[in-house]
Amino acid sequence: MTELEYARKLAELDRLLNDPEVPMRPGDVWDLLAEISQQDLAVVPAQAAA
Repeated sequence: MTELEYARKLAELDRLLNDPEVPMRPGDVWDLLAEISQQDLAVVPAQAAA
């Protein structure tokens, strides 16, 4: 996932959680969290190796 895709996913997650006009869709929130956390886990080992 590129940094731009990562930023877009974070922005979408923020919108889903904080925009009162958007209906709560827990499945979408969990899917985004899973994708974001996979990216975060991939970055941590790479930083540790550096």
